[in-house]
Amino acid sequence: MQAVIINTLAIAIASLIGLCLRRGLPKRITDAVMQALGLCTILIGIQGAAGEKHILILIVSVVIGILIGEWGDWDGHVNRWAEKVTSRYTKSGDGAGIANAFITSCLIMNVGAMVIVGSLAAGLAEDYTMLYTKSLLDFVSGIMLSAAMGIGVMGSAVFTLVFQGGIVLLAQYVAPFCSPLLIEELSHTGSLLILAIGLNMIGLTRFKVLNYVPALVAIPFVLWISQIISQWLA
Repeated sequence: MQAVIINTLAIAIASLIGLCLRRGLPKRITDAVMQALGLCTILIGIQGAAGEKHILILIVSVVIGILIGEWGDWDGHVNRWAEKVTSRYTKSGDGAGIANAFITSCLIMNVGAMVIVGSLAAGLAEDYTMLYTKSLLDFVSGIMLSAAMGIGVMGSAVFTLVFQGGIVLLAQYVAPFCSPLLIEELSHTGSLLILAIGLNMIGLTRFKVLNYVPALVAIPFVLWISQIISQWLA
């Protein structure tokens, strides 16, 4: 767990540094930083999604995910909850921004093969190399994200602790289900969500990205069904 704790502290410290920088920057500069981060995020999303070899699995997973997300109004519920929680301490309307910063940073920092493979390696073999590398990357991105988006980024430190820590602690039970294909599809689909985030950050779109998150949960079931169909057709 030590690598997970270091990763969590790296994000928390980076967020504090970013918030300090944010206070001294004019709005035009923070807006410019946001657009620059948006462009970088788009590139990350394109690179991660471009290698998709099982496009039908991605399409079906995303369609199922958006149906679940829209039906349950995940985005609306989270934004309203954030607005309610932060209403005493922030201006009206800031809750949605905090929720957006939280979701954006969580997806950017915790979606991808590095998270799953690194956490499994830490839990099964006490190999922390990948998580230490991720900590450094998250430290840099945490500063930039919090400087541009605000305090909501700090919440991703808690999510990282729970999510990565959970995989590390349950590695021996999770590993048998994490086939290379599953990890690959989670990474590609997550990259597609990151691409949507990047487009939102530069103002081209207004995707309700949180409503797409159930696609990540749908992937194992879509893979399972596709394997059953393949065996039936064989």
